[in-house]
Amino acid sequence: MSNTNSPNKNVFVCNNPLIRFFLTEIRNKNSEPLKFRSYMKEASKYLVYEALSNIEIKTKEIETPVAIAEGIEFKNKFIVAPILRAGLSMVDGIIEVLPFAQIRHIGLYRNEETLQPVEYYVKLPDAIDENTNVLIIDPMLATGGSAISAVDVFKKRGVKGSSIKFISLIASKIGVEKLMEAHNDIELYCANIDSELNEKGYIVPGLGDAGDRCFGT
Repeated sequence: MSNTNSPNKNVFVCNNPLIRFFLTEIRNKNSEPLKFRSYMKEASKYLVYEALSNIEIKTKEIETPVAIAEGIEFKNKFIVAPILRAGLSMVDGIIEVLPFAQIRHIGLYRNEETLQPVEYYVKLPDAIDENTNVLIIDPMLATGGSAISAVDVFKKRGVKGSSIKFISLIASKIGVEKLMEAHNDIELYCANIDSELNEKGYIVPGLGDAGDRCFGT
């Protein structure tokens, strides 16, 4: 894992060969929905593995069948928040790594004319325990609008930026810049940063519409 592709110390490009392999297959336009979902699940699993490398822990004593041993446990609770609908494609892989996490859905869609996010579903308590790690997940970080709005949702409820990680498969250069400009206290983890957006706001080369490809629509 490195952040050499970005001047921001909070942006990490996960270049593990397994992630790069799954990303290659996910990008391939000939990968049908079943294969696309399977590889998205695997890529997500390894991305969250990388994102948890610096998570806060505390020591814990347990009793083995033979003796007392020292282990660890996480200091804080976890919320995994997929941005609907494409973020759902990442949930299964991440929950295999964090089976004890709470799932909270963030409903945002992009206005195709303005390219701005529109919120249509957020079901969260008015205040969230400050001892909570939040993982916001979305396969594509394109214009940055939805990502910024999703982070806003949690910050308004008392979550510190340092407790928020945004996990995306592919990010655009401009999306990264806008997200970090708006929220420079969070961390971003992705498999690749692509250089361009087309006139419709799609990442180039990207992978197309992640939601359509995942759900065969």
